Amino acid sequence: MSQFDRMLEGKLYSCEIKDSKREEMNRNKIEFLDKFNSTSYGDYKAREELVRGLFKKVGKNICINKPFHCDYGSNISVGDNFYANFDCIILDVNTVEIGDNVFFAPRVSVYTAGHPIDKDVRNKMLEYGYKVKIGNDVWVGGNTVINPGVTIGDNVVIGSNSVVTKDIPSNCVAAGNPCRVIREITERDKEYWEKQAEDFYNSLD
Repeated sequence: MSQFDRMLEGKLYSCEIKDSKREEMNRNKIEFLDKFNSTSYGDYKAREELVRGLFKKVGKNICINKPFHCDYGSNISVGDNFYANFDCIILDVNTVEIGDNVFFAPRVSVYTAGHPIDKDVRNKMLEYGYKVKIGNDVWVGGNTVINPGVTIGDNVVIGSNSVVTKDIPSNCVAAGNPCRVIREITERDKEYWEKQAEDFYNSLD
């Protein structure tokens, strides 16, 4: 089994053993990041085209601000209406699946990469990657870290400065270090925010 296959299967792999697939992915990533982070601030179209040329899957109407950093890029899938603000980091040694209508505030980090707890194994330069999945209609607050193996459900708000170490269920507000469910999102939330939106649109008349 190649180091690339071990990486995607969540097994320990060596970052020092040469692997043609990973080397190609790394070259593509370097070229992508050089171009992406050198674009003019207002050239959203160029950045979107670059993303479509590298990511595994890209939906409609996406926007990623620079600077942006990733391990490979080709293991990242994003749905429709994805937005990532400044300083987003995605370490995609394993797959990162992001649904529709997902918003990242500044400095959100998604990590699939991990290292063994045992020092002797870790010092052999062995590492692993666990998949991360984020559902639909999710807003992730600034400076949040999403750790390897985490699944976040649909209709979730993650508070700023959270460290997400375990799965977060759908339809809730969660925050903290470690991140935990604060409360459910209810019909009362819908009624309140629809009233605010109605007031906004009425102000345009």
